[in-house]
Amino acid sequence: MRKNIVVVGAGYTGMMCAVRIAHRTRRDRDVTVTLVNPSDRFVERLRTHQTAAGQDLAVHRIPDLLDGSGVVFRQGRVTAVDAEKRRITLDDQGVLKYDTIVFALGSRTDTSIVPGADEYAFTLDEPQRLAARLAEPGVATVAVCGGGLTGVEAAAEIAESHPELKVTLVSRGEPAAMTGDRARAYLAKAFERLGVSVRSGEAVGKVLVDGIELTDGTVVQSDVTLWTTGVRVPAIAAAAGIATDKSGRVVVDAELRSVSHPDVFAIGDAAAVKQKWGDIHGTCQSGIPTGTHAADNIVRLLHGRPPKPFRFGYFHQPLSLGRRDGLIQFTRADDTPRRAMLTGRAAVLYKETVSGSPIKFFRLSRRFNVYPYLSKGGRTTR
Repeated sequence: MRKNIVVVGAGYTGMMCAVRIAHRTRRDRDVTVTLVNPSDRFVERLRTHQTAAGQDLAVHRIPDLLDGSGVVFRQGRVTAVDAEKRRITLDDQGVLKYDTIVFALGSRTDTSIVPGADEYAFTLDEPQRLAARLAEPGVATVAVCGGGLTGVEAAAEIAESHPELKVTLVSRGEPAAMTGDRARAYLAKAFERLGVSVRSGEAVGKVLVDGIELTDGTVVQSDVTLWTTGVRVPAIAAAAGIATDKSGRVVVDAELRSVSHPDVFAIGDAAAVKQKWGDIHGTCQSGIPTGTHAADNIVRLLHGRPPKPFRFGYFHQPLSLGRRDGLIQFTRADDTPRRAMLTGRAAVLYKETVSGSPIKFFRLSRRFNVYPYLSKGGRTTR
């Protein structure tokens, strides 16, 4: 009987998962793999800070990346999932039936955290819109809210690409707090060189049309505010009655299958994945391994073999500090920092070589079973 595998979401994890399933079932004529995404344009989320800073990057179309893979691409936004009848409804009222579905919907920046963020702040989910605003006459100040790796990369990229702008990073804690002491000291010097000022230990209470108001009432003036803290997951799985956590992520077992619906897999930011050392947090570094592992388990089940548990350990925290500088913090499996790190040109080369863009691996995956990542998780994740 024909088996329909549907992957919802064509980001890094969904793309890798769909291409891998199609390659590993290329001799199974009764298996159809369909990839669903609202746009036919592939978004490199690892590079959205570059796009936001106004840099022209190559445009990749999903049908071109899938060419020759055997994956069927269906453009459309999923509006509902019927987990009992195993079918999804698209915004054009089209319906797709599935035997197995993979949730790879990713996440978006959560602008509901403080008042005004949704109305007045920009996010990296729409980098072209931010780039256009930064290029407008009269823009002189930029406030980047959030001191995580995303906020740090965005602040550095904007400051380097627009040296005429005054860039301020506002963070509740120390910027890049997850890195080690030496790495944070290097980052501080890089920010000083780029002219990025830092206000740490201060929380944003409200986003204004012309600035941000801190919780102590202090107002920081900014012509442009970029919000980079907090993420939210689409509520489609929860609305379908699939077990989710408080963040809306699908709760999965050790094999990345839903604990409530065994015909549902979830990967990347859409999945609540636990390891012995703790919970996996949403990054490309951990997302792509979940995509490849879920693909392998789906193929195992199709061929009557038991699925295998997923094991993963973090290896590094790569940071771009503009186009000419970088920082690589090597980590333990639980993502806590080790002493080892790379900086400067060596870090730039490392990041571009090791964690630059998975697109080349999508193309290789049409012919080979590739493992485009580093992991301390053991042989299950290579």
